[in-house]
Amino acid sequence: MKKKKILLLSDDLRMHSGIATVSKDIVMETLNEYDWVQIAGAIKHPDKGKVFDMSSGLGEYGIENGYLKVYPVDGYGDENVLREVMELEKPDAILHYTDPRFWIWLYKMEAEIRRDIPIFYYNIWDDLPDPQYNTNYYRSSDLLMSISKQTYGINKRLLKPHGYEDWQTTYVPHGISSRRFNKIEDGDTDLMVFNDKFGLTDKTFRVLYSNRNIRRKMPGDVALAFKYFVDELPEEQRDDCVLIFHCAPSDPNGTDLPRMCRHLMPDHNVIFTHQVNNGQPFHDGMMNKIFNSADVYVNMASNEGFGLGSAEALTVGTPIIVNMTGGMQDQCGVRDDEGNLLTAEDYIELGSNHRGKYKTHGEWVKPVYPTSISLQGSPPTPYIWDDRCQPEDVAKNLREFYDMGREERKRLGALGSKFCRENKMTATAMGQNFIDSMNVAFDKWKPRERYTMEKV
Repeated sequence: MKKKKILLLSDDLRMHSGIATVSKDIVMETLNEYDWVQIAGAIKHPDKGKVFDMSSGLGEYGIENGYLKVYPVDGYGDENVLREVMELEKPDAILHYTDPRFWIWLYKMEAEIRRDIPIFYYNIWDDLPDPQYNTNYYRSSDLLMSISKQTYGINKRLLKPHGYEDWQTTYVPHGISSRRFNKIEDGDTDLMVFNDKFGLTDKTFRVLYSNRNIRRKMPGDVALAFKYFVDELPEEQRDDCVLIFHCAPSDPNGTDLPRMCRHLMPDHNVIFTHQVNNGQPFHDGMMNKIFNSADVYVNMASNEGFGLGSAEALTVGTPIIVNMTGGMQDQCGVRDDEGNLLTAEDYIELGSNHRGKYKTHGEWVKPVYPTSISLQGSPPTPYIWDDRCQPEDVAKNLREFYDMGREERKRLGALGSKFCRENKMTATAMGQNFIDSMNVAFDKWKPRERYTMEKV
């Protein structure tokens, strides 16, 4: 039987953003089931207007007779680009992935598209309150695959009054590819050379931040947490601790991290990876080594759809410290008062565990609970909770990981890696989850009339 063809709208899967990485994994893990075409977005895309047929290079991924074409565009495209690609490729469905406001032009074409094919949406939303302002976007999608348990609960609550069926909202957590991230055993020569390049010894306690340098990711607070932790150590132990920043050192949407560190913590060991690699991008093998080299990974983001970096850390067996917010809750292994792992269905009533209703969690994580939950907003996002935790609390957790020693940290990290494998946070499981959700949607979908988007 001829494979169905899906048109993906997202970041260019050949690039290195989180959205691009997951987009590539979705495609690569489902190419034996579907053919794929991508309208591939990027700001000021250098390949705008070109077409890349990647079908012939899929053999290295173990894919036979795969079909993959990439159409690069500036931003996320527009109506004319979509019409052109649809005419050329004749897809059986559209899948889009990231914030719905990037696709307003898509929803304005709803009547034109949904007379013939369905619209699928891999839905990510960072926090409560339920975004009523997104309801019509969600209603204009035939299938919502939710990136986190929290997002699943939001989708269920918003769509229940509108008669959405159970098959139209599913839970599909991010999965990390074993092609990029895997455990490297102690004594590996390449890892030892890599550590030498960074000046890391067996004595070094390594704290990793691998995230964007933007305000909601709170990189400055991570630096302060590291400072508070180190300042409480005996003086002779302080030089053995290092904070590794894998991000843009300076960003207009974040902060000037090198200057901040020079002024506020000049005597502390901070490494910026771009300096070690002469400003060049890190390939997958190098990223795997960074995460394997770390003793603990920290994410203090005040909003977080999933937290790809913390899942990557767990995949290689590195324990984590994360803010109890958004999709990072899924990686914490939170359990209810009876000891049952919280499910996506539980989040329909719970909403979020950011207020600490349940305190039991996996040993591989030391979660930090927000001490400030403030309502923020902007014209495109009128309201959303900003969950802020304290650097002092993170510093205490760093001290606990430091004191337990490397062997115990490895034991806990291995438990986290096992948890991810068993709870569908691998790329293979994610791909199968997509296949299961979309095959049901293909079977049950029927054309519907356009919703009135002017209400948004």
